[in-house]
Amino acid sequence: MSSHTKSFFQYALIIVATGGLVWFSLRGLQAADGENKLEYLIQTWHAANKGWLMLMALIYALSHLARAERWRMLLVPAGQKTKLKYSFLSLMVGYLVNLVIPRGGEVSRCYNLYKLDKIPVEITFGTVVVERIVDVFFLLILIAFSFLLESQKLVTFIDTLAIDASAGNSRIRMLIYIGISGFLILAVLYWVIKKNRKINAFLVNAWTGFKGGLLSIFKLRNKSLFIFYSLFIWILYFFMSYAVMKAFPATSELGFRAVISLFAIGSIAMAAPLPGGAGSYHVLVPQGLVFLYGIPQSDAVAFTFIFHGWQTAILIAGGAISLIITSFIVKKRSRHR
Repeated sequence: MSSHTKSFFQYALIIVATGGLVWFSLRGLQAADGENKLEYLIQTWHAANKGWLMLMALIYALSHLARAERWRMLLVPAGQKTKLKYSFLSLMVGYLVNLVIPRGGEVSRCYNLYKLDKIPVEITFGTVVVERIVDVFFLLILIAFSFLLESQKLVTFIDTLAIDASAGNSRIRMLIYIGISGFLILAVLYWVIKKNRKINAFLVNAWTGFKGGLLSIFKLRNKSLFIFYSLFIWILYFFMSYAVMKAFPATSELGFRAVISLFAIGSIAMAAPLPGGAGSYHVLVPQGLVFLYGIPQSDAVAFTFIFHGWQTAILIAGGAISLIITSFIVKKRSRHR
């Protein structure tokens, strides 16, 4: 098979995968009675202000650029340097993979950066773990701030949720089973590793690299700049949400407090065990808009779809393009060797 034919099939596979992701993201869309999903999609799109949506896309891209630069900062104390374009491409590929495999993007972006710049995966993965810890910290601050501003509304809203206690108990039991199984698996692995020198040496090297990436935050030359980027990313997320609210007529009059509340509700959606297996962003955010701000149910659902659908479309497009550019760079480099 010639190189051109192979390239054609690779790019065709990326396009097919992209189409599959679009279908996957639209599969859960709930249209009104007697209206198919395509009609609902077109109607929702026409109702939105395209200028605000384009501004949201620009802000979203800028947040990814800031995140890529922050990731690059963490790699320097770990003894690794890379270009901003490489960290950005890898980040976008990771987001694309996350749409199919939850948290799979954390590993895939490390592998993508290895393909581009030969930085060991164990080191980059250590820095990714640091990033996630920092993000959780800032998210908790944001949630605390939202409850400070809208405590009465949010507490009342949480009290109205039909949280199934049995679902919570089932989750606890499942975690216990997973914990016991994990302990037994780790015990067996420990015995196997102890008996095999090659595996032991490999894991020691991998742990050394991972630890170097994990401890990189304590060796940052400019910690204040790192904090600035972390805060800047979440500020951009805030204005991204605000731009989407402005794009939709029913939510355009809502203010900054509503955006803060949606952040808190989105976080609650990830943890609340609701009956019937529901508990996603698409369930609680419309419910929050209806309960807290009196938005009609159909408009609340449409807003949620615009927010999630447009955001997903950006990730799919950006991830697919980044995957193609990565493939092109790697192929071009291999031809010149």
